[in-house]
Amino acid sequence: MKVALFSGSVYGTAEEVARHAERLLKEAGFETRYDPRATLEDIQAFAPEALLAVTSTTGMGDLPDNLQPLFYAIRDQFPAWGGLPGAVIALGDSSYGDTFCGGGEQVRELFAELGLREALPMLRLDASETVTPEVDAEPWLADLIKTLKA
Repeated sequence: MKVALFSGSVYGTAEEVARHAERLLKEAGFETRYDPRATLEDIQAFAPEALLAVTSTTGMGDLPDNLQPLFYAIRDQFPAWGGLPGAVIALGDSSYGDTFCGGGEQVRELFAELGLREALPMLRLDASETVTPEVDAEPWLADLIKTLKA
């Protein structure tokens, strides 16, 4: 199975989580494509069979600047990904209250609008509780791998 990963990051943490996820997916036998600067055309050329987004949250629940062009391209061009499994890892800080993991929520909503099947409920990683989000994501990623292989 071909899994396309993309990320949005301010300080690089979401990119590190995405790289770690890519490593685990490759070890599990998946063909992956991850480029933190990927365009919609790059992802479509890969012809993904599943999508994984990893994003942090900025401001008042916003997407990081580096993810916005891809997010809006996906939203505006509406690629034919309906029925594919999709999953989201959201990074945030719960001390921000209602906007906690807002970037991930936006991607999750976009996936739903596109008709992607939610492979697993969105993983929320709280910066106020962890300093190793890539390690904290491992049990969820193991579940994702099992789900995608089923």
